[in-house]
Amino acid sequence: MPNIVELRNINKIYGEKTPNPTQVIFDLNLNIEEHSFNSIIGQSGSGKSTLLNILGTLDKATSGEVYINQKNTQKMTKNELSTLRNETIGFIFQFHYLLPEYTALENVLMPYRITKKPITKEIMDRAHELLEIVGLTKVKNNLAINMSGGQQQRVAIARSLINNPKIILADEPTGNLDSDTTEQVYKLLREINERYQTTFIIITHDRHIAEKADRIIEIKDGRINLDIYKNA
Repeated sequence: MPNIVELRNINKIYGEKTPNPTQVIFDLNLNIEEHSFNSIIGQSGSGKSTLLNILGTLDKATSGEVYINQKNTQKMTKNELSTLRNETIGFIFQFHYLLPEYTALENVLMPYRITKKPITKEIMDRAHELLEIVGLTKVKNNLAINMSGGQQQRVAIARSLINNPKIILADEPTGNLDSDTTEQVYKLLREINERYQTTFIIITHDRHIAEKADRIIEIKDGRINLDIYKNA
């Protein structure tokens, strides 16, 4: 499979122009194949969240090259990055960040509304299909504030898919869920990976979830410490 993400000699330094700069990523190289299901693990302060922000174009590397879908993001303007992010990457966070006074359906549609394109029948049908996939058809018109934590996370998963992204970046997507709901969410992510051929990169502290991925990447002190392909 071709690579959908390529990181080449990435360094990240905070406070570069101060007397005491802090380097958190060191000469890191990483390729992610299309359609793959990957987990990134590491202790707090290891650099994995910084890495996720660079992968998601939310932050820029201090040096090196970052290719997302064959495009060099280091040379892009803020507007170009915003467009790439909205069209290519879906985000799932530990804290789902739903708009509480909007319904599940309205929350799912929000990333598409940001594009300022009209809501067509095709997009509305896709939103309904995604809510069906995550098992929320019966509560699609409920306000987010009136949904359980597990239901809200399922809405967040559907929302991340509305623009048909090639990549899903998930930051501790099951961090606030009980073990049964965690298992259900994991199975759901796998189903989406297989159904839509979406590439998944999941940051998690949960070893049980990490070990179910096809590839486990451990970050330690800003470097790749382990890189294990489960099916190799």
